[in-house]
Amino acid sequence: MKQDFKKTLPSYKAKLGTFEIIEIPKLQYLMIDGAGDPNTSKEFQSAIEALYPVAYKLKFASKLQLGKDYVVPPLEGLWWADNMDAFTDRRDKSKWHWTLMVMTPDWITGEMFGEAVETVRAKNAPIKLDHIRLETLDEGTCVQILHQGSFDEEGPTLDRLHNEFIPEHGYKMVKKHHEIYLSDFRKVSSDKLRTILRQPVAPTSR
Repeated sequence: MKQDFKKTLPSYKAKLGTFEIIEIPKLQYLMIDGAGDPNTSKEFQSAIEALYPVAYKLKFASKLQLGKDYVVPPLEGLWWADNMDAFTDRRDKSKWHWTLMVMTPDWITGEMFGEAVETVRAKNAPIKLDHIRLETLDEGTCVQILHQGSFDEEGPTLDRLHNEFIPEHGYKMVKKHHEIYLSDFRKVSSDKLRTILRQPVAPTSR
């Protein structure tokens, strides 16, 4: 049977308008780094164009070599800035840094990843192909919420998350802001976009 991680992993489930504290297991991702406004940056588009061919080659390799088929998970992103107010107050996207990611099952090995990259290279190598890496992300305790609407409307929710919910529950922000794009923003109207907003946290006593 084809495994759909959006249905089986709690980390891909969130409630609309409700903050929840959740423990995220270690997960393996294809990752690629960049910076700048995602709406205008050619680097952002090039990163997506590099990630997906490799992600699908790994899916097919998993099915053929291991007999394990799965749905390629949605695009995800880690986001940060030197001053995190760039996400809540001014939404100054030119100051943003990002890591785009596609979750990859833990049975995918480094060797399989290398073979997938070379297969993609042999056909039509994306510009950013050699910038992709396979890496494990360990987020641990997180707060997350489902946001519906345009990305530019995330500011007030993030402000409540950062400045109200997290400190009021005895936590502080650690690591990087994480977004999971349950909708394909290339095909879905902005008012219907569904995005999980996640922030790793730690107790303030630490």
